[in-house]
Amino acid sequence: MATEQQQRTVRQMARALGRAGLSGAFGHCSLRLDATHFLVCASRPMGLIRPGERGTVAKVEGPLPEGVFGEVRLHQQVYRRRPEVQAVCRFTSPHVLALSAMGMAPVARHGFGAYFHPQVPFFPNAKLVRDDQTAADVATLMGTAPAIVVNVNGAVTAGTSAPQALALAWLLEEAARVELAVVASGMAQTGPRLDAVTARARATWDEGRTAGRLWEYLCDGDPE
Repeated sequence: MATEQQQRTVRQMARALGRAGLSGAFGHCSLRLDATHFLVCASRPMGLIRPGERGTVAKVEGPLPEGVFGEVRLHQQVYRRRPEVQAVCRFTSPHVLALSAMGMAPVARHGFGAYFHPQVPFFPNAKLVRDDQTAADVATLMGTAPAIVVNVNGAVTAGTSAPQALALAWLLEEAARVELAVVASGMAQTGPRLDAVTARARATWDEGRTAGRLWEYLCDGDPE
């Protein structure tokens, strides 16, 4: 069973994704409960989830509960492979989608992009991820990366906490916005990229309280 606090956290994460324009009618987010279970948000547009509306507990292994979106298999596969992951966001933000339509994903060009150095993995298959094998293929390609872009189907982020998973979604959309501007300028191949040392120095979570500040910012005005 999920606690009331865990249910509230998932609702706040879902509404933040919707309110920030990171996900419209589609998408879902979840929180790990233990080694074998996770809590996924209610199966409706995330920005419309009401206070008190309960999510569904699902197993990391086995069939999804009735009424849960099929692409929640992605969450299963990530949790199964990565015990450090405590929260997952699946979202369809506009700049990520636009970039993926060109077969591209953001590279590390500025501070926000540093969190995804050297580049966000890109899953090229455009089919909807509604079967176990495709979900496994996405999670395998993602590996230990904090995010993956799924061709014309949005992206997935995985964090060590709900605030970090949400922060990564916002950071990824910002990285995609910058990448689109670089592409439009004609400098996609020649424009500067952050080197590994600089990226590691910039992509900090403790200094500056990145995840906490973004959670505060994105959840401001939440009804709960």
